[in-house]
Amino acid sequence: MVRKLYDWKGGAQLDEHSKRKHKILHEYVLQYIVVRCKHPHQPRFRFAIVDGFAGAGRYAGGSPGSPLIFIDRVKAAAEAINLSRAVEGLPHINLECHLILNDADSSVTSLLMQNVAPILAEVRETSKNLQIEVSFLNEPFESAYPKIKAILTSAKITNALFNLDQCGHSYVERSTILDIINTYQSEIFYTFSIQSFLAFLSRTDPNLLLSQLSFLNLPIREIEQLNFPMSNERWLGTAERLVFDAFQVCAPFVSPFSIHNPDGWRYWFIHFAKSYRARQVYNNVLHDNSSAQAHFGRAGLNMLSYNSRDAEGHLYLFDEPGRTTAVDQLRDDIPRLLSKKGEALNVLDFYDGIYNLTPAHSADILSSLVGHPDLRVTTKSGGERRKANNIKVTDTIRLNPQQTFHRVLLPAGIR
Repeated sequence: MVRKLYDWKGGAQLDEHSKRKHKILHEYVLQYIVVRCKHPHQPRFRFAIVDGFAGAGRYAGGSPGSPLIFIDRVKAAAEAINLSRAVEGLPHINLECHLILNDADSSVTSLLMQNVAPILAEVRETSKNLQIEVSFLNEPFESAYPKIKAILTSAKITNALFNLDQCGHSYVERSTILDIINTYQSEIFYTFSIQSFLAFLSRTDPNLLLSQLSFLNLPIREIEQLNFPMSNERWLGTAERLVFDAFQVCAPFVSPFSIHNPDGWRYWFIHFAKSYRARQVYNNVLHDNSSAQAHFGRAGLNMLSYNSRDAEGHLYLFDEPGRTTAVDQLRDDIPRLLSKKGEALNVLDFYDGIYNLTPAHSADILSSLVGHPDLRVTTKSGGERRKANNIKVTDTIRLNPQQTFHRVLLPAGIR
């Protein structure tokens, strides 16, 4: 697929799918920093944000692009965290951010420098507990990545958030995603077109493509020529499973959700993370921005374990109706999970085991554990938790000795 060229100088148009990505980035970056600065006596947090396809920073009409969103959110996080600490009588924290902005077009980077300069000047003047250092690079991302690694190594930075908002699919290798996850305490936002991804798989991994599309009973040469019905919900579910299978080796937690557009699911916005906590925060941000992304399948645990040919899957838009469905399914799924795990499970182990396989909000997961006829959550001392928001990772989820009859058997959909 030929990369779409934005007319940054003439005024690049901000597409709907980009607006939705930006909204999620806007919310998530602040939460990412807040979570990483939880320790009350932590004196500083050093981290990098790498924008691999940065663009010029502003779209037609003045809408900010991702580089400006990152600067704004880092500034907002520094202010919010230190205000909260001041109210609690805690020492302030210094944030040190190294922002690495790369674009293959040198003329685009020149515009980006102009757009970034006044905002950085304001940060230096008004944010005494925030330091932002910026590096500009001018190369295709794969060529720039060794230089990015050298910058991070030289600065002794291990915490890194990567935004890889490519057009098409071929500009970032899966091996590079794996290296980022293995090298840094990192998270990655990764964008691609599903059509170019299918073309890529047909050339490089035809067996995976055939296995996931086997229900069509078509040979690979016909699959390559298919005009997929991108607005069909079942196609969304099939594509989601393909994406998950292709990328699950890259990180412990992979969210294979597409950007929800009225004209169909054509762009995927994947979040890669190393910890359940990052995925937990990401799920919650998606619910705060409902309908920005879409999932087709189950709303509880084992979100992809449905059959493409039957009616088990449902469209999940991270909205209130979806959350109601999630709670209903979770209240069935969790006892079955515990039956397989030995009837008791530490909450931390529970989180580690489920968060790569559920789109659910953290509050819905917790509410499914209390007041349940088959479950109880106990503290380290043996007391019982009766409020969802009091549950801690050191607690234990246990099956009650007498379970309701309809939950004893494990249905085919829960593996």
